[in-house]
Amino acid sequence: MVTYKGLPGPVITDHLSREASRPLYAGGASFQIGKIEMVANTGTYVDAPSHRWEDGADLSQLPLASLAGLDGVLVAAPHAQGLAVDSDFLEGEEVRGKAVLIHTGWASFWGSPSYFQRSPHLTAAAASLLVSRGAAIVGIDSHNIDDTEDKARPVHSILLRAGIPVVEHLTNLEALPPSGFRFYAVPVKVKGMGTFPVRAFAEVS
Repeated sequence: MVTYKGLPGPVITDHLSREASRPLYAGGASFQIGKIEMVANTGTYVDAPSHRWEDGADLSQLPLASLAGLDGVLVAAPHAQGLAVDSDFLEGEEVRGKAVLIHTGWASFWGSPSYFQRSPHLTAAAASLLVSRGAAIVGIDSHNIDDTEDKARPVHSILLRAGIPVVEHLTNLEALPPSGFRFYAVPVKVKGMGTFPVRAFAEVS
């Protein structure tokens, strides 16, 4: 799985295979110990502030309350209406303390070359609005929450400076209602790392 163009896919193999383990145990017992070599930006992943900011919190410093069991808001921003998701899409949304998930429909291109083209993204104005309104975490169903043509990466800069984690490469958002769900995107606690894959899911009331 190559999640971000130019980054390598993971290598998944055995550290200890069942066959190799059998001589080490008795009674027919065998064990498999797997090994994965991968970049942190693989699959659906969460960005901690230190992904962008050297002095920002890393994965081990993210409070569990900022990643798990958050009331969610689904914001419909179909990519057919344009790739830039501006602040007008957030008008009337109560986002304080909530997971704000941007549903553009771009995940339908997953697995095809089109997925890696310039994709839906938030604008700096939308990111600033989410910060001012106290969003807890922000996710999107495309391969970057920023416009990949803007090398300054303003959305990452704004959200992560405010301590708001970012989740990218979400899928199946069409299964969610506009509200009335709880969102989870919990990475392992690795000190010194700013990004890691998550099993993102929601509980629907």
